[in-house]
Amino acid sequence: MLNEQLRTVVQQMPKAELHIHIEGSLEPELIFALAQRNNVKLAYGSVEELRAAYAFTDLQSFLDIYYAGASVLLQEQDFYDMTAAYLKRAEEDNVRHTEIFFDPQTHTARGVPIKTVIDGIHRACQDSPVSATLILSFLRHLSEEDAFATLEEALPYRDKYMGIGLDSSEVGNPPEKFARVFAKCRELGFHLVAHAGEEGPPAYIETALDVLKVERIDHGVRCLEDAALTQRLAREQIALTVCPLSNVKLCVFDRMEQHNLLELLDAGIVATVNSDDPAYFGGYMNANFVATFEALPLGLSHAQRLARNSFSAAFLPAEQKQKFLDEVDAYFAAL
Repeated sequence: MLNEQLRTVVQQMPKAELHIHIEGSLEPELIFALAQRNNVKLAYGSVEELRAAYAFTDLQSFLDIYYAGASVLLQEQDFYDMTAAYLKRAEEDNVRHTEIFFDPQTHTARGVPIKTVIDGIHRACQDSPVSATLILSFLRHLSEEDAFATLEEALPYRDKYMGIGLDSSEVGNPPEKFARVFAKCRELGFHLVAHAGEEGPPAYIETALDVLKVERIDHGVRCLEDAALTQRLAREQIALTVCPLSNVKLCVFDRMEQHNLLELLDAGIVATVNSDDPAYFGGYMNANFVATFEALPLGLSHAQRLARNSFSAAFLPAEQKQKFLDEVDAYFAAL
């Protein structure tokens, strides 16, 4: 049982979020409001009916409903409203900095111009007191050619996003499928990350590092199945952006008590806590911290370490990063 002091500490400590899909922050209420605004017909009669459909058995069953929810996003203002709503929640959870994934292919496939997507999300980031940057993610169930086409379309707006990611269905879509497009993105100077080792095997983590040359692994919880890989992640201080509630909701772990976050930390890995798709998986940042600290034997020192990890793993200028780390240390020193 989580004591009140520790609960308050994890809620109030300054933190960064490094694994959030902005389309996955779209709450049912906003989906219905935007559907009404844009005259989009939904397959669900009410907010309650839609929320009741959030009973996922695996990644694919989630993705099906995730793409259906995204169908209401048509105008720049829709992307703005969605992002502003997330940033408000992040601010309430004492998130100081966030690096937001967005999936342009989800929208361009529906005829929404990429400019509309990027401008709406970026404008909301500019208007928020939370430091926020963007990571353009390729959908791995689509072809590498499609990823290249998306990159070309997005390049005129490259001042508005700083990184490239890889998400969607992991099984059967290994990282090396995107070797050439990631090489191109590296040449262009983007930060690189990829989802690996969530449903896919530890080998996907290795190819993400060796072939795609990513700087951070999104999820990565299956690394512990490979001792050499675990040691390498610790030695090279490759951060993992772990999403506890998501892992349980998508049956990567049956119960939070089985989650391996503590083992990752004990192995010397730079693990971080994040919300992934909070509207679908039952909680934003503080809900993830509280659920994890309730289920696992984590204490004050782990809280400080996770807060520090979140900033040390962020793609921030050294000076800004140090400022955030100092804020974390000052917060814990004052306890």
